[in-house]
Amino acid sequence: MADTLRRLTNSETCRLLQDKLEDWYKDYHINSCDHNLNICCELLELNSKIQGQLFTILSVTAREGGQYAGVEILKSRFLPWLGTCFTTTSSGADTSFSLLQESLERDKKLRELSSSQEKELHKMETQIASTRQELSSVRQELIESQMELEDTKTKSASTLLATEEEILQLRAELRSAQDKLEMRKLDTVDDYERQIRLLKDEISVLSAERSMLQSRLSRSRSPSPLRHSSRSSSPFLRCESPTSARLTNSSRHARLISRFNDIFANDRLDAQNLLKRYIDDIEMVQRIIFIATVESFHAAKMAFRQFKLRVRKSLSPSHMGPESLEDAVIDYIVRNLDLYDVQSSVNEVISAMNVNPKISFPPEVDFILISGFIREVCRVAFAMQTLEAPLDIGFAVDGELFNETKYRHSYDSELTAPLVYYHVWPSLMENDNVIVKGEAVTKRGALWSPGKSRSRSCSPIRSRSASPGRTLASRSRSPSPLRRSGTPRF
Repeated sequence: MADTLRRLTNSETCRLLQDKLEDWYKDYHINSCDHNLNICCELLELNSKIQGQLFTILSVTAREGGQYAGVEILKSRFLPWLGTCFTTTSSGADTSFSLLQESLERDKKLRELSSSQEKELHKMETQIASTRQELSSVRQELIESQMELEDTKTKSASTLLATEEEILQLRAELRSAQDKLEMRKLDTVDDYERQIRLLKDEISVLSAERSMLQSRLSRSRSPSPLRHSSRSSSPFLRCESPTSARLTNSSRHARLISRFNDIFANDRLDAQNLLKRYIDDIEMVQRIIFIATVESFHAAKMAFRQFKLRVRKSLSPSHMGPESLEDAVIDYIVRNLDLYDVQSSVNEVISAMNVNPKISFPPEVDFILISGFIREVCRVAFAMQTLEAPLDIGFAVDGELFNETKYRHSYDSELTAPLVYYHVWPSLMENDNVIVKGEAVTKRGALWSPGKSRSRSCSPIRSRSASPGRTLASRSRSPSPLRRSGTPRF
C-alpha cells in the first residue's frame, strides 16, 4: 500500500487535475462548446484514474485492519460494490467519452465537407453562368459574321466587273511604264558613252603631256652622281614601280585569280547545294548565286572607294615620303585588308537581293543562308581593287549575244542557240580583257521565253518597236566605266 500511495503522490495527478480545473474556469466563457466538452472529458478521465488508485488503497487498508467491525463492514458490503461500480464506470466512461469524441469529430468533418461542397457547387454554378453568357455572345457574333459575309459576297459580286477593268488598265499602264524605263536606260547608256569619249580624249591629252614631260626630263639628265641621286628620288621616277613592287603585285594578282577560281569550283557548289534544300528549281538557284556574286562585287567596290577616300584624307596632311600619295594609300590598304568591314557589305548585298525582282526565295528562310559565300566574294573583290590594274567582272545582261571569249557553255545549254538565257558565273576582266571565262546557259527563244513573273525583262511592245540595227549597235558598244566598275544591279 505504501508503494501505491507513493506513486500516487509522485504522479501529481491531483495537482494536474486542479490546475486544469482552474484553467478551465478562467477560459470557460472564451472557449467554444466543443473545446469545453473536450476539456471536461479529459478531467473525467483524470478523476477516474485517481478514484481507481484510491479504491485500491482502500482495499489494501481494509485487508490489513481485519479486527475492526467498521473495516469488516466496508470490506463486506461497500468495497466489492464500489470496486465493481468504479471499474465498470471507468471503462464505460472511457468508452463513452471516446465514442462521443469520435462522433464530434465526425460531425465536424461532415460540416466541413458540406461547407466545402457548397462552395464548390456555388463556384461551378457561377462558372456555368459565365460560360452560358460567353456562348450567347459567341452565337451573336457568329450571326453578325454571317450577315457581314453575305454583305461582302453581294458587294464583291457587284464590283467584280469593275475590278477586271481596273486590272486591264493597270496592265496597260505597266507596259507604258516599262517602255519609258527602257527609253531612259537607252538615254543613260548614250550619256555614259559620251562621257567615255570625253574621258578618253582627256586621257590622250594627258598621255601626250606626260610623254612630253618625260622627254624633257630625259634631256635634262646629267651623269653626275649628285644629279643621279636627286633624280632617283623624283616623283616621276617613282611612278615606275620597282621590280619588287611588280613582283608583289603580280603574286597578289595570281593569288586572287586562283582564289576566284576556287570560289567558283568549291564555295559556289557548297552554296548551291545549301539552296537546293529549300528551292527545287535549279535555274532559280543559279540565278541567286550569280546575282549574289554581282552584288558582292558592287558592294566591295563601293566600300573600297569609301575606304580609300578615308585613308587619303588621313595620310595627306602628314605625307612627306618619296613615293606618291596614291602609292602610299594603296600600300596602306594592302597592309591592312583586315580593316575592311566585310559584314557591312554582306548586309548591303542581302538587302539588294531582297528587293531584286528576278529572284525569289521561300518565306521561311532568308538570303542570310548564303552569307558565307557572299563574305568570301566580297573579300576577294575588295582585294582585287588594290592591284595596279584592278580586276572586275564583265558586264552581263540576259538575252545578250553569246561571246565565246567571255563565257563557256553550261552543261544544259543549247550549243546552237545564239542568245544567253541566263548567267551561271561572271567572267573576270582586266582592262577590258577577259582573263577568266564565265559560264552561261544558252537557249533558243531566250528573249521570248515567259520567264519569271517579277522579271524586269523588256516588254513585247518595246522589243517589237526597237529596230534590230539599233539593238545590235547598243549591244556592241563598249560599257561605260561606271557600269563596268559598278556592275549592273539586277
